Amino acid sequence: MDKPKATPKDFFLWAGAMIALYSGVFAFVSLIFDYINYTFPDTALAQYYGDPYSGSISYEMASLIVLAPVLLVLMRVIRRAIQADPSRAEVWVRRWALFLTLFVAGATIVVDLIVLLTTFLQGGDLTTAFLLKVLVVLLVAAAGFMHFMADVWGYWARYPAYARYVNYAVGVLVVLTIAAGFLIIGSPQQQRALRIDQQRVSDLQNIQWQVVTYWQQKTALPTKLEDLRDPISGVDIPVDPVTKEAYTYKRQSPLDFTLCATFSTKGGDLYGRTISKPMAVGGVSEVWDHKAGETCFDRSIDPQRYPPYPKGV
Repeated sequence: MDKPKATPKDFFLWAGAMIALYSGVFAFVSLIFDYINYTFPDTALAQYYGDPYSGSISYEMASLIVLAPVLLVLMRVIRRAIQADPSRAEVWVRRWALFLTLFVAGATIVVDLIVLLTTFLQGGDLTTAFLLKVLVVLLVAAAGFMHFMADVWGYWARYPAYARYVNYAVGVLVVLTIAAGFLIIGSPQQQRALRIDQQRVSDLQNIQWQVVTYWQQKTALPTKLEDLRDPISGVDIPVDPVTKEAYTYKRQSPLDFTLCATFSTKGGDLYGRTISKPMAVGGVSEVWDHKAGETCFDRSIDPQRYPPYPKGV
């Protein structure tokens, strides 16, 4: 009996399912890795890069939200087609997809164990985060291997109800994983508030260095922010990105001044964990931690570090 020929529908259904599967698994594993990093944070990384996880978490959550339903729908369509015409189970594209996935899953298990043993034999630091990541890769790859091996053996075709249970379980797992992401990075509204507060800090840094440059040029602090404005050199004064009102500036002494802004969130922390995060500007360590509400930053100019410009310059 001749084997059935693969139709364009077969090819694109399986191609779409495999692309959704591989991309979704990669996003899922990466998301779990970020959760592990959150639970066991690298404080040195947070010290220099602030929040190293929220950007990747958002992308991975979005990928799962889109790819998981696509995969489940495509696999449901494929299984229904096989139930209607069992010969579709023998098309070459299906067998290639199944055995390729088995190969990738098996190779991943082997490489994962090699990495674990190599780290152990070299006396590497087997941290909790590292061991959890190894375990996650091992479990995901093993689950994929067993699932598609059962498909090769025709198990899901004989027990379609179990296949539906697996789909439901995958759906629940994805929903729980995505929900955990919202608990970590917050809602889109909270993310927007954080980005606006980061812009406020950037504006204050800009104003601060304009004040320092002004003092170096005139050996006196400006009395108000409008004194900094210079249309010729293109110097402009930032304003609050939401209210469009000017930031607060106060000259306290010939060398001391204060900058204030009203923030929407608490800054200087990583997912609610307070981490002092100095920002190095011009070789000077500056702390821009802030609370929700009005926060003021006291600054003092060191004439030896920022000497006045020579006359005529």
